Amino acid sequence: MKKLQSIIAGLVLLGTISCSNKDVISISGEIHNPGNVKVVAFYEGDRKLDSVFLSDQNKFKFERQATQPRLLSIQVGNNKYPIILTPGEQVVFSSDLQNEPEKYQVSGSELSEALQAFAPIKQRKDFLEDSLQSDFVKRIVNKSEPEIESMRAEYLGKYRETMSFYTNQAKSYADNQPNLAGFYAMSTLDAEVAESALIAYADQIKDQFVDNRSVIQFKEEIDKLRKLAVGQPAPEFEGYTPNNKTVKLSDYNGKYTLVDFWASWCVPCRKENPNLVRIYNEFKDRNFTILGVSLDNNPGSWMRAIEDDNLPWTNISDLKAWTSSLVIDYRIKAIPSSVLVDPNGIIIAKNLRSAELEQFLKDVLR
Repeated sequence: MKKLQSIIAGLVLLGTISCSNKDVISISGEIHNPGNVKVVAFYEGDRKLDSVFLSDQNKFKFERQATQPRLLSIQVGNNKYPIILTPGEQVVFSSDLQNEPEKYQVSGSELSEALQAFAPIKQRKDFLEDSLQSDFVKRIVNKSEPEIESMRAEYLGKYRETMSFYTNQAKSYADNQPNLAGFYAMSTLDAEVAESALIAYADQIKDQFVDNRSVIQFKEEIDKLRKLAVGQPAPEFEGYTPNNKTVKLSDYNGKYTLVDFWASWCVPCRKENPNLVRIYNEFKDRNFTILGVSLDNNPGSWMRAIEDDNLPWTNISDLKAWTSSLVIDYRIKAIPSSVLVDPNGIIIAKNLRSAELEQFLKDVLR
């Protein structure tokens, strides 16, 4: 019986070897010291493709039909590793979850090996980002609102400085890797900091990787980002004041206008309002104003918040909350959110808070 099973296993193996693998992506590997980790998962972007169990020897194998290279990530426990699988390649992967889990070995794929050169850069960026966030959280304990706002401005400055340096590193890497490895590096950038770099890169690869799912999604997102990029006209919209008067953004042509997206139920928005009132009073006689746009759906709560926070500028809403078309048109993922437009209706800045906004207006309204 055992001999028959061995013969069958051999025939199956022989059949596997003899079949063409040109339309299959494949990776096998071993996870050393996995601890309680029993599963290896595979993602394409945020979409989970599949998962496989580790064998008793802590090994795994993943195969999938594909006709083109796929940019994936392997998730093992809390660790994610980028890989690029090309049909026909036999890729081998290993990592040690106990000893330097951020490091890994990969062979059989030139593109995946190229990604290893970028991994330390990405890891350094993630470390600095986490460190800044952790330090900020510790420092604001028992601090007053003005002190917290000052620290937030300091944190954002350091964050943007860090991300700007990382953006330059990613761009340099992508210049030397005009392939999916370079694309991966650019796809890790923060659009808030690297907007112009991302738009330029999307233009650069507009005719490349036309059948790749990740790249297609990237290009689609950048096309949306492009419409709201600094230097573009702010999309027109209209809403209603508490007195049911129709107001359009174009009504503010001729002035520097901060379009402030907020809501009565948004705690950070309400905490930011006193700062906006102060800034409004400082610059209102210098061709600057604010247009408040609420994502409320309860008119009573909205109007009470305007009164309680003593907001002197015009406030409008369509009272559709997150179903408002503004959420899509202005890519609002969280509030408070804002765009600053010039007298011609052109976006000149986005999401400036307190000290940043004040300094920007001082520079612009000299």
